[in-house]
Amino acid sequence: MKTLDFIHLEESAANKVVSALQQLLADYQVFYTNIRGFHWNIKGHGFFVLHSKFEDMYNDAAEKADELAERILMLGGTPVNKFSEYLKVSRVKEISGVSCGDEALKNILETYSLFIAEERKLLSLASELGDEATVALMSDYLKEQEKTVWMLVAFSSCDCKNS
Repeated sequence: MKTLDFIHLEESAANKVVSALQQLLADYQVFYTNIRGFHWNIKGHGFFVLHSKFEDMYNDAAEKADELAERILMLGGTPVNKFSEYLKVSRVKEISGVSCGDEALKNILETYSLFIAEERKLLSLASELGDEATVALMSDYLKEQEKTVWMLVAFSSCDCKNS
């Protein structure tokens, strides 16, 4: 007995979505680790704000990784769970030794840009294949991430003369 038998999605269509979800899962796992490093190593005048924000962000990334893995399982796949495998396919590159807030924020914004592009493609693919649950998941991620990007850009680019 398979979940797909009851949720009315074709196996070949589900496999395409699973493949894209596996990619996103790998990216989120590396992102999570990067943000943990930023949280642990941040220094400087933005320490209190960024230390707390990075904790929120890595908790969110961990939650999203879990949601992605569960969606993969619902669609009949098996989520990859080895970090060595994530590193082979992740578009997010490992980063370490970052203690400067501006450098950490630049990396995070670049990663969100990558996520947003990937999630838009996945949303489109899932929509074409009739997978509304994955569409809704990606739509929720996009809404949240666009707001986060806006806030991070506002935080990092204050020009008091033009405010």
